Amino acid sequence: MGRKRCVGADCSKMAAGCCGVKKQKLSGSPGSGGPGGVGAGSGALTGTGHCGSDLGIGSSATVAAAAGSVSRANGLGEPGAVGGTSTLSPAPAGYSSSGLSPSLSPGSGSGGRKMVVSAEMCCFCFDVLYCHLYGYQPPRTPRFTNDPYPLFVTWKIGRDKRLRGCIGTFSAMNLHSGLREYTLTSALKDSRFPPMTRDELPRLFCSVSLLTNFEDVGDYLDWEVGVHGIRIEFFNEKGSKRTATYLPEVAKEQGWDHIQTIDSLLRKGGYKAPITNDFRKTIKLTRYRSEKMTMAYAEYIAHRQHHHYQNGIGHPLPPYNHYS
Repeated sequence: MGRKRCVGADCSKMAAGCCGVKKQKLSGSPGSGGPGGVGAGSGALTGTGHCGSDLGIGSSATVAAAAGSVSRANGLGEPGAVGGTSTLSPAPAGYSSSGLSPSLSPGSGSGGRKMVVSAEMCCFCFDVLYCHLYGYQPPRTPRFTNDPYPLFVTWKIGRDKRLRGCIGTFSAMNLHSGLREYTLTSALKDSRFPPMTRDELPRLFCSVSLLTNFEDVGDYLDWEVGVHGIRIEFFNEKGSKRTATYLPEVAKEQGWDHIQTIDSLLRKGGYKAPITNDFRKTIKLTRYRSEKMTMAYAEYIAHRQHHHYQNGIGHPLPPYNHYS
């Protein structure tokens, strides 16, 4: 059984990329290439690694250390909710799921409790990005809860939903400021990609992931594929501590079992020696869950046509263009 951990402002030690390494800004997706890809780094040093571009599993890109006290991580999100535990935070005021596709309706977390993540959070991220790209004033404070959570904002693009940017934090942030910050950080400052442009907006998908239920476990196999995200700590060949993490959906989407996931994380964290079962047993593993919501640009436009000024948007809605 796992040992539950608090996740709050004092939990900065949880900072890690969802398949990168512990540092100020981290990477969290498997890159393109073979399973032996490497992402290195430790502490607040610049490191490498991503958490899920297309079907790639190995390669990584350097991510510069971010200024400020909040640790950042590049991470992967795929469309659709994943697992999801939830807290008892109230549903966002004024939010209605009417008019949304079934996949966007608020679901239930573990135990049947209402999920905190909502489609309105994705709408807010689109609002923030749109206002920035077009030079409008930022949207006003949204109506959904402002409780603190570790979070990721993921952008994908096109019919094949290619990863376009994904950065988040394992330090709990108030959602209003956290989503504002990581909307733009993931869209404009993910070093794997050029900054987003206006022309890309109609083809975008936005995912918001809220991370919950962090637990330290004594056995590196004590987690469930498709349910838990995992963060590992280990010492490399030179005796330096390294960390790496995958969000809950990554292992299932890549078709990995427990051992393949652990070994991939070790490689992403910079471990280059042969991986033995004895070495795997030295790993310190923390498991966690996530709540996730994904929205396409077309669904954002449809939602905003009903709630145009809900977040203080005082400019015309952008014209919707069909996918090219």
